[in-house]
Amino acid sequence: MEKPRQGLAGLWNISFGFFGIQIGFALQNANMSRVFQSLGSSIDDLSALWIAAPLTGLLVQPVIGHLSDRTWLGRLGRRRPYFLLGAILAAIALIFMPRSDGLLMAALLLWMLDASLNISMEPFRAFVGDMLRKDQHVVGYAVQTAFIGAGAVVGSLFPYLLDHLGVANVAPVGSVPDTVRYSFWAGGAALLGAVLWTVLTTREYAPDEMRAFAIDADTPAAPDLAQRLLLPCCAWIGAGALVALAVDLWGMEKEVYLLGALLAGYGLASMVAILLARSGRGDNILAHIVGDVAGMPPIMRRLAVIQFFSWSALFIMWIHTTPVVAQYMFGSADPASAAYQAGGNWVGVLFSVYNGVAAVAALTLLPWIARRIGQARTHALCLTAGAAGFASFLFVRDPDWLLLSEVGIGIAWASILAMPYAMLASSLPAGKIGVYMGLFNIFVVVPQLLVATAMGSIMKAFFPGDPIWTMAFGAATWMVAALASLRIKA
Repeated sequence: MEKPRQGLAGLWNISFGFFGIQIGFALQNANMSRVFQSLGSSIDDLSALWIAAPLTGLLVQPVIGHLSDRTWLGRLGRRRPYFLLGAILAAIALIFMPRSDGLLMAALLLWMLDASLNISMEPFRAFVGDMLRKDQHVVGYAVQTAFIGAGAVVGSLFPYLLDHLGVANVAPVGSVPDTVRYSFWAGGAALLGAVLWTVLTTREYAPDEMRAFAIDADTPAAPDLAQRLLLPCCAWIGAGALVALAVDLWGMEKEVYLLGALLAGYGLASMVAILLARSGRGDNILAHIVGDVAGMPPIMRRLAVIQFFSWSALFIMWIHTTPVVAQYMFGSADPASAAYQAGGNWVGVLFSVYNGVAAVAALTLLPWIARRIGQARTHALCLTAGAAGFASFLFVRDPDWLLLSEVGIGIAWASILAMPYAMLASSLPAGKIGVYMGLFNIFVVVPQLLVATAMGSIMKAFFPGDPIWTMAFGAATWMVAALASLRIKA
């Protein structure tokens, strides 16, 4: 038995909540460096302050995916309870974020905001797989990408538009401009409203219906952890210890300790899961998730390499575009200056452009190219266009010309949000689509943590006070991802 085909209205309702979620992400991505610097952070500390965002995604998404695969709350459904909970918590964080009176409060609220957005976002990825036939997965993720792009345009433009309406765009040292303050409040309302639209206009398929649609709708068993060796676990723990030792020996930034802690933490978690399985207590969330990591489908492993390098560049862009544009195009590295704040607003415009391009490209350009050269080659081509956009920051000094740079970045962004998920979704068992989409996020988050922990040390050692070279790193990593895409047959 096949799922019914969804028309335009169904595709709209399924993904409209992502419009609001992306408004929240856009406000975070375009303004958090600005908020941190306005509250007194130096540019060298930005990466460390951003660690909370990817770390929460790493921890939250697999857990939420695992839980939502096993949830059924009657009329409220399987994924929608998580949409709603995350949206409410994210709206609260957006309300209080611009009222932060110090860096600690802002960092804690960033953690709350990112955790809440991830609680909502992960089930939306699985929701497309739940609700659509396999032959509609590409168009489903394309529509979702279009909403992501549209939401990001709205979120990114809020401060710029408010500035042009006469709202104060400069604030005393230690406080956030009114343009940012009002943008966060409006974004919280928009996020909650968009998610409520999806919650109220969609009906999820009940477990009995899902079993009728597919032979793999029941949750398949993970690999038997009791048969796994403990030696690989010790290797992960040892790798974490070596990273910690390197921090001491080479005088690296202290946030790099987190990277070592994550490596050792994964080894320890795997060891505990194996020991529990051997003692007959393997039916727990830790054992299930560790087992699912071991049993990832082969295409997911190949896509993981591409995701790792793709998202490394994106996190570099989100952290460093504001200081790069303000310093090199607007002539000021001082967060208290009007020139710096004008640069921050222009970054909002740039981010809205690449997201707007992504929204259009997802529905028009990508499907057209993919039909002719395949999904993997399309992804490689788009990533190459994005790498060219990054590289242009090294030469362009007129901020208006950066709009053209953002076109290439927007095309790459559209492909990153659509193509890997379209290639992956059809290969996943229906009963585990939530947890595997959550685990796929590991390869989105780990590179962000690597950038957050290591980029500060690299910049201090080789390019002190010269953040423009972060754009070169972004271009190089997207080229590596493009080459890795050519290894996939899709």
